[in-house]
Amino acid sequence: MNYSVKIKNLSYRYPDGKSVLKNIQLRIAENECIGVVGANGAGKSTLLNHLNGILLSNNKITIAQKLLNKRSARSIRKIIGVVFQNPDDQLFSATVFDDIAFGPLNLGLSEKEVKDRVQTALQAVGMNGYAETSPFHLSFGQKKRISIATVLSMNPSILVLDEPTSNLDPAGRRLIADILKHQKMTRIIATHDLELVLEICTRVAVIHHGRIVKVGKPRTLLKNKKLMCDCNLEVPHSLRYKHHHD
Repeated sequence: MNYSVKIKNLSYRYPDGKSVLKNIQLRIAENECIGVVGANGAGKSTLLNHLNGILLSNNKITIAQKLLNKRSARSIRKIIGVVFQNPDDQLFSATVFDDIAFGPLNLGLSEKEVKDRVQTALQAVGMNGYAETSPFHLSFGQKKRISIATVLSMNPSILVLDEPTSNLDPAGRRLIADILKHQKMTRIIATHDLELVLEICTRVAVIHHGRIVKVGKPRTLLKNKKLMCDCNLEVPHSLRYKHHHD
């Protein structure tokens, strides 16, 4: 099997000595969609920040057969795109076009290629016609979608998302779920939205106090009441409801 990401014995302590990740082992296959779930402070964001070298610790991560380290981080960032939880951390240009074009321009693409990539990315997130809009005039949900577009324009083979549906209304959440469902690349989604995991992920990794305690099929793990309770999570509503009516 081809793996997009291999994480072997990854541990991390913050400079203050607090241990956040402990011996993380995880293999993610090409084009699979995996959810990473855990309570606040479980280590989800710290794990994501290791995947593109924002944090570098004991060099135990291989991305697309390349060992991630200081030397390789730059080239690996072309393969792996990260969408932050807060879109304002991702959007900084005067127009939506400029934000989405930023990455492709840095790749040294021609003007035509850059325009094509921006157009394709806008289409992928259902935001055609917004190229000349200022990101600051967009709703929160629209900003989230443009954040995803800024990463899609780089044509990554791995898409990493931190809480993609947080703070969205149901319609905004549905749009994001549909966008993510239709992407063909490897997707790694850290989220509290367990219904999203059930809907679009083929596997889920449950992280608790910096350790991955279980990896498996979302339906099986997320309906395990003891596991959810031990990890300060809840069985998703749709599984509880179904349970009562079976």
